Amino acid sequence: MRQTPGSTRAPARRTLLAALATAAVTVAAAAAAAFGTVSAQAVAPSAAVWTEVFRDDFDGPAGTGVNTGLWQYTTGTSYPGGPDRFGTGEIETMTSSTANVSLDGAGHLRITPRRDAAGNWTSGRIETRRGDFEPPAGGALRAEARIQMPNVTGPAAKGYWPAFWMLGTPYRGNWWNWPGIGELDIMENVQGLNTVWATMHCGTSPGGPCNETSGIGGQRTCPGGTCQAGFHTYAVEWDRSTAVEQMRFSVDGTVFHTVRADQVDATTWANATRHGYFLILNVAMGGGFPDAFGGGPDAGTEPGHPMVVDHVAVLRTEGGSTTPPTTPPATPPTTPPAGSRDAYAAIQAESYDAQAGTVKETTADSGGGQNIAAVGNGDWVLFKGVDFGSGAAARQFLGRVASGAAGGVSGLVEVRLDSRGAAPVGSFSVANTGGWQNWRTVPANISAVTGTHDVYVTFTSGQPADYVNVNWVSFGR
Repeated sequence: MRQTPGSTRAPARRTLLAALATAAVTVAAAAAAAFGTVSAQAVAPSAAVWTEVFRDDFDGPAGTGVNTGLWQYTTGTSYPGGPDRFGTGEIETMTSSTANVSLDGAGHLRITPRRDAAGNWTSGRIETRRGDFEPPAGGALRAEARIQMPNVTGPAAKGYWPAFWMLGTPYRGNWWNWPGIGELDIMENVQGLNTVWATMHCGTSPGGPCNETSGIGGQRTCPGGTCQAGFHTYAVEWDRSTAVEQMRFSVDGTVFHTVRADQVDATTWANATRHGYFLILNVAMGGGFPDAFGGGPDAGTEPGHPMVVDHVAVLRTEGGSTTPPTTPPATPPTTPPAGSRDAYAAIQAESYDAQAGTVKETTADSGGGQNIAAVGNGDWVLFKGVDFGSGAAARQFLGRVASGAAGGVSGLVEVRLDSRGAAPVGSFSVANTGGWQNWRTVPANISAVTGTHDVYVTFTSGQPADYVNVNWVSFGR
């Protein structure tokens, strides 16, 4: 994803940001008055019923292609006359060969990247022939797929980029009106990480109201087993039955990312949503997204690991609040009850329960919102009731960080459990990343953690200057 450069810090930045935070509260209050107050509770469901309008269970003999009455192959390295490398920088050539796209005879589709003796990559990309998928006025649409991501991790997964997504149908035949016509990334993954990303793209690029080319995104680890080791159901619910139209992204029935119409201007939302969409399944190799996490495929990348798809389905309801397979969560209280924070989902840094030394500011990172800033030696934030579960222990800590610190200024981001004075269970170091809004995800190993704990993220440096911004933290097994 594109990294967005930030501004340079001034010496009095803490005071300035505190003043801006006060102004932001005033603006937010005015916005609430203008748009109306949205309840923190999920809308009470009615008896509205989901009707299936599209489905493919990929039944058929092993080694055969997809049902071309439902799907069409996208081949080559671009749409005819469209951006080179599909506009993403990916390096594979898409084919309709059953070596790349085929049924396995057991009710699954397999999209398999392959590399020839000369080092050239091929893979597969299919799209629904239908491009009329959208909810009716007052109703909702759900697009879902049960998928096992390519079962490859570590250096062997370098460059892998599987995805299940939707594009606004006005793109067909134009090829240059992205992102204004809208894109819904229901499932994306890179480098074999145990993470699912979901994103809405819209507006103009670069920048614009939807923070392109990153888009408005969210992420989380796959629940239960990893994304690569087994099947998970990835879905988006496009809901026009609520007071504010919204897109809810989920994995295995848990909503982890929501984009609402009131996050952007009315014209941007209308341009992205007042038309049908088509669905896409593909596995790219290399490109901008993998580049942000270490780069594209190299000699150590293993070809031949397929994305396996059990089914794809589209459902809709004609009106009234839905009784969906997934339910959007209520907005969490300011101080969550014990065990209410999921260690394996992104914990937004600005959602702390207590802190010292930090301030909040608007972030330019994917997904928007706020980050904590002006962070230096001795500062800390507390997140109460983080649930690590009772099964496999958490052994990894991830932080989404940015830094515009001067040369020679660096520090540690540490994790401590239940007491700010406890020894850290893990940490990573941060120096200048290219700017205070130039974001990167940094992983670190931690001692095994299970159960529910109050998590302190502490900051230690040998220099007095601020050295890091933090957007979110998360944990992994």
